[in-house]
Amino acid sequence: MNATELATLEKRVHLITRPEPALLWMYFVTSLALLCAAPIALIPLYFRYHTLWYRFDPSGVSMGYGILFRREMQLTYARMQDIHLSQNILERWLGIGTVTVQTAGSGAAGNLMIVGVKDFNAIRDYLYAKMRGVRTEPHEAHPAAGTTDGVLVEIRDALQEAAAALSAGKKPVP
Repeated sequence: MNATELATLEKRVHLITRPEPALLWMYFVTSLALLCAAPIALIPLYFRYHTLWYRFDPSGVSMGYGILFRREMQLTYARMQDIHLSQNILERWLGIGTVTVQTAGSGAAGNLMIVGVKDFNAIRDYLYAKMRGVRTEPHEAHPAAGTTDGVLVEIRDALQEAAAALSAGKKPVP
């Protein structure tokens, strides 16, 4: 990924601050599956949808939701370990998905879930690029790279001389 691709991807991802309206429809349909308990299940999901927010910035990802019990989570790119995409059948039908970002050592509580977004592939690519530290400048060779080849050639020549001396019955010179 070069600098222009990363900049374009970064602009697309930084514009994502809220879930898609399709997520509210998914919450509605899943709560209808509970039949008589649908109103009870829909109320918390409704408030979760309306308070859910995301923020992508140069240092990491933040998300939060809640009215009575607020939950906020900030995750730096350096702490990210793995990124998963998932879609259940309703999410596929509505064209949305979930990006789960896993961290090291904090179990399921440390997972950040970006739910109800249409551009989940772009989010995954952006997070992988930031997590791995994609270089935007051309890669330069290490200054000692040229001398490494020379040292290896010297070692090879010394080993060949030692092998020749041993086969001739002479003691090799150190």
